[in-house]
Amino acid sequence: MKRFFSKKRRVVMVLIWTAVLALRAAAWLCAPFCDWYVAHVFPIWLNTYGRLSGLFPFSIGEWMLYLAAVLVLIALMLWTIWLPFHIAGRRRRAVSKAGPTGRKTGSRFERLVLRYYQAVAWIVTVVCLIMTLNCLIFYHCTPLQDKKEQYDLEELIALRERIVKNCNRLSERMQRDERGEIVYDGDMKKRAIQAMHALSEREGMPRLGGYYSKPKPLYASWFFCQQHMCGYYFPFSLEANYNDMMYIMNFPYTMCHELSHLKGYIFEDEANYLAYLACVGSGDEVFEYSGYLNVLYYVESDLSDALMQRGEMDRYTKLTPVKEQVHLDNVYVTSEQWERVHEQSPLDTQFVSDVTDSFLEANLTMNGVSDGVVSYSRVVGLLLSYYHEAG
Repeated sequence: MKRFFSKKRRVVMVLIWTAVLALRAAAWLCAPFCDWYVAHVFPIWLNTYGRLSGLFPFSIGEWMLYLAAVLVLIALMLWTIWLPFHIAGRRRRAVSKAGPTGRKTGSRFERLVLRYYQAVAWIVTVVCLIMTLNCLIFYHCTPLQDKKEQYDLEELIALRERIVKNCNRLSERMQRDERGEIVYDGDMKKRAIQAMHALSEREGMPRLGGYYSKPKPLYASWFFCQQHMCGYYFPFSLEANYNDMMYIMNFPYTMCHELSHLKGYIFEDEANYLAYLACVGSGDEVFEYSGYLNVLYYVESDLSDALMQRGEMDRYTKLTPVKEQVHLDNVYVTSEQWERVHEQSPLDTQFVSDVTDSFLEANLTMNGVSDGVVSYSRVVGLLLSYYHEAG
């Protein structure tokens, strides 16, 4: 360690890591601290370098990920080159003193490797600090509201009927092209921000007010399609990003979902819930349709499970049927886009998907979300609670 860093640099690094560990400990132990931090401190970062990153038309966070991958590869390459060289040099010096030329060459290369790993160590330290400040603390905030864990079957059926009827109605009101695909003429990014501001005022949620950077498309959306990811919130750059190879009806909901993360609502069920409320209350029929469509699967799945457990699946046949057009609109990626994904990607989709699922599961569980990716579907409980309280 002494050879790796100077005394001053060691002190700075120790102070940073002490702050990281102290913040994480405080987050795990004190939800009021997290609530205060998200309400009063985090907006400082969002209104400073969040505004700066928002000036760029491309996703800085996405390119940071690719840069990180390159840095890791270089680190591994340097290690594989330097280690045999270092061992051989030590053996030579153990037998006899190396000549001036050999000593200089070995020393120069070792300094190069050392400086590179010093830079990597600083990058890792700063990344951990930023992740703590802009993401990990959020996992320990007070939940948005109590969720109805035990559903009343009649309330669940009423919720399902509300969503299905609105999906059926709105599917007939969409503007479509010659292929039957929905088109949108407005500025969807600007509309998403307006929908979030309107939700803030309508529901009395001040955290959802204030500055938002416009959602940005992901450059390598084909890669994110393979992950079955609709969007990403990048804590390093404070950006909301979306996959622009998805079918259009995923755009409004995904944008609002990622913008919710940008305001500190990091839980996936809460971001789904806020995206739904923002979309259906936007006054824009495309946004409304997107909101209803994107929770339809969760509600249908929970209702099917509930009816099956009760042995009452015959009740489902008496409910409002979902129109065929709704099924056609409720897709992640069209078949034409999937063909483009497979053409552009050098990676196997199943492999990428499995790795992503494992990473998400581990990340959510590590941050206190015990049910991992299943937490996405908890939006149903939030919706039941919302409509129960609304009467």
